Amino acid sequence: MIKKNILWIVIGGLLLVTGFNGCSSYNGLVDSEVEVDKSWADVESQYQRRYDLIGNLVNTVKGAADFEKSTLTEITNARAKVGSMTMTAEALKDPVAMKNFMQAQSQMSGALSRLLVVAEQYPNLKANQNFLELQAQLEGTENRIQTARVDYNAAVGLYNKKVKRFPGKLWASIFGFDPREMFNSEEAAAKPREVEFNF
Repeated sequence: MIKKNILWIVIGGLLLVTGFNGCSSYNGLVDSEVEVDKSWADVESQYQRRYDLIGNLVNTVKGAADFEKSTLTEITNARAKVGSMTMTAEALKDPVAMKNFMQAQSQMSGALSRLLVVAEQYPNLKANQNFLELQAQLEGTENRIQTARVDYNAAVGLYNKKVKRFPGKLWASIFGFDPREMFNSEEAAAKPREVEFNF
């Protein structure tokens, strides 16, 4: 009878420890997932700021009557593509969706860089105070985007560790927590960008 009671106490203790560990792991995973979502919202906020600024910049540049139409068309198309994309929490787990999003943002950055390089050829545009202010704001926004990406990757790294390490991996699979995709640079970003000046 005593052995039977001891066995039940041991089983009860194991169940209690397992339950406590499960609750603790679940809460830790939820906290980390919320931090990832918040960090991604910060990235999107900075992309939205850039998106809005580019619209104002394009309108300012259009005032230069002889400004190259192909450059404006390129940035307008890149902006439209970025504007049509939305990244949900589910999409952040999808490597293909994340890659497509990163490519669209990279195209936007490339088009913006070309616009600013071409704009250097127009003295009246370089003297335009609105253009200069927008250019400065865009430079600051690009820095904020980079910082937000770094913060997002840090949050994803911590979250993925919890999801992949034991015993977190066990609880993550039980409760449906999946690893998230990090924000990686494009392969082309490792190569220096060629800039052509047509004077």
